[in-house]
Amino acid sequence: MTSRSQPFKPRMLYLEEPQLEFRHGQRLVYPRDGLYLYGPVGDTKQLPSIRYGVIGTPDGVRRFKAWAQSMAGLIDIPAPGPRSRAVEPQHVPFPGFAEAFHATWPAEPPCVVDNLDPDEIERTLRIANRHEAVRSTVDMFVSRLVAENNRLESAPQFWFVVIPEKVYELGRPKSTVRRDDRVAGAVTISQRRARELQRQPTLFGDDEREAEVYQYATHFRRQLKARLLKEQIVTQIVRETTLAPGDFRRESGMPIRRVEDPATIAWKLGTGAYYKAGGKPWQLADVRPGVCYVGLVYKRSELTSDKRHACCAAQMFLSDGEGVVFRGALGPWFQTDTKQFHLDKDAARNLIKMVVGEYTRLHDGPPTELFIHAKSAFTDDEWRGFSSACGDGTNLVGVQIADARDDLKLYRPGEYPVIRGTALQIGERHALLWTSGYVPRLDTYMGPETPNPISVRVLRGECALTTVLADVLGLTKINFNSCLHNDRLPVTIRFANAVGDVLISAPMDGEPKLPFKFYI
Repeated sequence: MTSRSQPFKPRMLYLEEPQLEFRHGQRLVYPRDGLYLYGPVGDTKQLPSIRYGVIGTPDGVRRFKAWAQSMAGLIDIPAPGPRSRAVEPQHVPFPGFAEAFHATWPAEPPCVVDNLDPDEIERTLRIANRHEAVRSTVDMFVSRLVAENNRLESAPQFWFVVIPEKVYELGRPKSTVRRDDRVAGAVTISQRRARELQRQPTLFGDDEREAEVYQYATHFRRQLKARLLKEQIVTQIVRETTLAPGDFRRESGMPIRRVEDPATIAWKLGTGAYYKAGGKPWQLADVRPGVCYVGLVYKRSELTSDKRHACCAAQMFLSDGEGVVFRGALGPWFQTDTKQFHLDKDAARNLIKMVVGEYTRLHDGPPTELFIHAKSAFTDDEWRGFSSACGDGTNLVGVQIADARDDLKLYRPGEYPVIRGTALQIGERHALLWTSGYVPRLDTYMGPETPNPISVRVLRGECALTTVLADVLGLTKINFNSCLHNDRLPVTIRFANAVGDVLISAPMDGEPKLPFKFYI
């Protein structure tokens, strides 16, 4: 008589909130607390001052300068509203850039381009062909940024790109221009014809040159980031309405857009500025030495008629939170039957080989642990390729991370939902993890609805599930482009779509790897 294995009994787990490390080794769980009390974790002598540039229209730069002046001093938290609690712990006063980041903040921008014509921008945005409209608008910013960067002996560490609200409204894929407001452009060829030319080029190539406009995305932000990669120019895009919401009102007198309070905006933009200037705001405490996390990025291009054609990339994140993006090969990675992306053995090996090579260069040796995070599962062929790129001294683990929004809801008595860090283990290598929920430090839940879990499954390799869950929870806290307590998704997955969108937003060439800050 053969014995049957006992079914796994689900069990509840709780993972402690990961701590962050700041200056002098001080530890706290909330980035704003740590920066306010101690300052950034990195060596402040290596970044004594911030050198940024700003580009925009005359009004946009004027609004930016007023905001930049405010960043030099204290920006207090807002007074409680009629429906707010007397004390809201998530709100922390912004003490001034120098006090928070221990680096000099120039209240007057060192580099300024303030003569972009708002009327020309708006007219260009109204070109009927959306690909031409957005590319031509991006042209105005790219040409001036590249020229200024090349002209200056000491180029800015990064640029603030201040955009009028029209750029935000009409510089997105689904934006439309009223028929009466459209203007004619220079492009006469259709997107359908452009795809045909891919398969059957003409003899002289004139049509192909006109068709190139369709290789550029109709999303201003993504295209701008993509086109500046080869120039290695870092940008922080900010809307004029974010800097001066009171300047933009409806006929009723109400603001056209609801924005966060000035202190919150200062924390978010200030942290992003410090990171993009080369600083390290904080890092995860107690991270195992030699660990490396990789998030797989896939994106299909709309230009090609082959539905399987896609680009791939790897986002590498180190124990200190620093990230690098590696571009992989284009190929038929999308599987139309399973709706998942998978590399062949050679492409998988080459992608991870780049990651291991860069890690080895930075640390004088390969990683001892390498975790690959992906939304899809891993095929045998794909995994053989990943494994062949790692030496015997590296423990390779494949983790599938997916949204489990509709899988399960947990409730608890009282006013607030389940605590962040709660996990329901439903298999030896599978758990649902609540990365959103009640946060004791904030004494609240910051979400709009009952929090949903993410699914974390160890599909390949060997590692304790609790270790993987703790790592994933920690990776929700290293979004340096903001200053939040946490994101819902780990950084390896959180920015996968954003990075992929940039990669396919303009023709790609040149440098195969760049720091993560170029993409966000």
